[in-house]
Amino acid sequence: MKKTNAEYVRQIIESLQKLDYIKPGEIPNIDLYMDQVTTFMDEHLADAKRFPEDKILTKTMINNYTKNNLLPPPDKKKYSKEHMLLLIFIYYFKNVLSIGDIRNIFQPLIKMFENEKKGFSKDINLEAVYEEVFSYEKEQIDTLIKDVVKKFHKAEGTFVDKSAEEEDKEFLVCFTFICSLSFDVYIKKMIIEKMIDQHISPRFGKNEKMDK
Repeated sequence: MKKTNAEYVRQIIESLQKLDYIKPGEIPNIDLYMDQVTTFMDEHLADAKRFPEDKILTKTMINNYTKNNLLPPPDKKKYSKEHMLLLIFIYYFKNVLSIGDIRNIFQPLIKMFENEKKGFSKDINLEAVYEEVFSYEKEQIDTLIKDVVKKFHKAEGTFVDKSAEEEDKEFLVCFTFICSLSFDVYIKKMIIEKMIDQHISPRFGKNEKMDK
């Protein structure tokens, strides 16, 4: 029997509740070769895949990130813990932002990376930033789930007085729900872009090499 919209949403919410982020302590303290990096990311972010055969990270992706100045080059073909932290940030950003926007956001992070490599690391380093940002992950997921449920209930209340087949109404409710979520993402993406354009880019300037 075909599932209803409500059953699908309930299943999705259950999967969201199981999502977890990669904790700094789970990242090896030794430098890794590229194959080890891709394997680590694929194993630890498996729940975030859309399809089982999807790859979280590939060699081509890593090379492109380095080529586009999102990721510092590896040291003797090995990637440090700081590289791993940057790759995790890139993974989350790339689904929403352009390469150029990620470059602008990453400028101060890359400086932290370079300072750590030179031995100038202070209390606020890449790992400290990562821990602070992701410490709110559980709270954010709970808030997001409540908002998703609210949007779905509102979508369920649409088209109730319209004469249509039950299957058509299910589709229209699903379409309304998707539109509501999409508009939410659209607005948040616009806010992020304005923050980058009006605050981050003017504050840190543009690196000509990175912008080519």
